[in-house]
Amino acid sequence: MKSHETAARLTILVGENDQYRHRPLYAEIVHRAHHMGLAGASVFRGMEGYGASSLIHTSRLLSLGEDLPVAVVIVDTREKITAFLAELDEMVIDGLVLVDEVEVHRHRTRPR
Repeated sequence: MKSHETAARLTILVGENDQYRHRPLYAEIVHRAHHMGLAGASVFRGMEGYGASSLIHTSRLLSLGEDLPVAVVIVDTREKITAFLAELDEMVIDGLVLVDEVEVHRHRTRPR
């Protein structure tokens, strides 16, 4: 079975070492998204990047770079994503929050 629908994709870009109340920020975001019933969340660790500080963070062996970039990606309805933005306002101090419209293509071999 295939289905097509539009949704919103929320991408939160933060540093791996960013904390919220003594917990990794990316983990707090995922747990709050789960608690609010969002469809799913994934965390991706970057190999290299820089942000507002202009310092390059890298995972290369001989580099002293730490605090690698992390992206938390959540896809759900526009309404649920919009409601979750209020949660992020409290947690994300230094980071980038992006919301864009996406087309979701689901491929399921069996109905739920």
